[in-house]
Amino acid sequence: MRTLFKTCVVAILNAEARLVIRKYKPHIVAVTGSVGKTSTKDAIFAVLARSEHVRKSEKSFNSEIGMPLTVLGCPNAWSNPLRWMQNIFDGLYLIVFPAKYPQWLVLEVGADRPGDISNLAKWLPVDVAVITRLPDVPVHVEFFDSPAAVVEEKASIIGAIKEGGALVLYGDDGHTKDLSARAEARNVRVITFGLTDGADVRGLDFALLREEGKDDGALGMSYQIDLEGTRVPARVLGVVGEHAALSSIAAAAVGRALGKEIPDILEGLEDYEPPHGRMHLIRGIKDTLIIDDTYNASPAAVAAGLDTLAFIAPTGRKIAALADMLELGRVSVDAHRKVGAQAAKAVDLLVTVGFRARDIASGALDNGLADEQIFQYEDSDRAGDELAAMLRPGDCVLVKGSQSMRMERVVEHLMAEPERAGELLVRQDEQWKKR
Repeated sequence: MRTLFKTCVVAILNAEARLVIRKYKPHIVAVTGSVGKTSTKDAIFAVLARSEHVRKSEKSFNSEIGMPLTVLGCPNAWSNPLRWMQNIFDGLYLIVFPAKYPQWLVLEVGADRPGDISNLAKWLPVDVAVITRLPDVPVHVEFFDSPAAVVEEKASIIGAIKEGGALVLYGDDGHTKDLSARAEARNVRVITFGLTDGADVRGLDFALLREEGKDDGALGMSYQIDLEGTRVPARVLGVVGEHAALSSIAAAAVGRALGKEIPDILEGLEDYEPPHGRMHLIRGIKDTLIIDDTYNASPAAVAAGLDTLAFIAPTGRKIAALADMLELGRVSVDAHRKVGAQAAKAVDLLVTVGFRARDIASGALDNGLADEQIFQYEDSDRAGDELAAMLRPGDCVLVKGSQSMRMERVVEHLMAEPERAGELLVRQDEQWKKR
């Protein structure tokens, strides 16, 4: 009965979302990809909100239910059927009666299964599509025939772009040339962003912003954005890692695609607040530093997180607390072992959480990390409690894992102000806390 109710609600809300878009005709920026969708969506919102009436997907609303909720401006009702009925009535009100509706929607579009994006592209009129990084082993590959099938599903958003619209494309991987050609064949402009030469909008000259007088007091990053030949200084507070700045760089590319002036783009980015759980810097107990990357995990994102430990270069030890990476299907064992191999070269101490993460430990052990440097757990609370006892002043801890592993609980054990967990960590609302 619950499954039938959900199916009916999803169908009704999607139908209402189509009618609302047809009636109000908002401009739409759709963000997809396998890494960094939510932070990119938030950065784009910051750039557009300076001068437009904009609505964005809340949190990571990118599913078959999340996208129509954003279009309708309704909250997630979780398991409350009365609240879902209220959402349906609110959608009907928008359709029947005139209302003040946003000029722009910034929608995060996910692909958990085949058809999620290609079906959406048949009716969603997109002005600008953004495709973030598409790594060789993406998250959610479990439900696809191959990683290439995931890429193809993400790329289907190109079919939703209006003629004369724009594709803002991560330009630092092997898919760029093919995706650019597909877009240009539809009379769609292509603007690339990334960290390497050749990108239209590029980030470079990254440096840590530190607290005055503290070697380990990282506050964020400063860097340069090269906007089609014009270099401007930029910064992002509260996060660390070159890949964490890609969201701002992508947002700058969207701004250029829409004809915004460089000063307006930079002013918008000053308002950008990176979402929690994505390379978020949190002060830890015993004068330590935590890199909270607990929202989700994929092999590419874990690799980037491990690289960031070297970027910070703490005075103490480099520690990684890594949990299962889920939905990887047949590539799971190999992907976890490769992460372990990288961790062996990057960390002084490795903590793993979960059954699949045992392969991270095995990969690290096989690549030179000593047995006494590896600690394995099945439960995130116990891992956090025991890791807290191990910490020394100056240590820097990367904490990461898939959503279901609840690695934010590890961070709560390590943070200097656990009373601020509700303010600083992901998944702190009551529905998540009950799980």
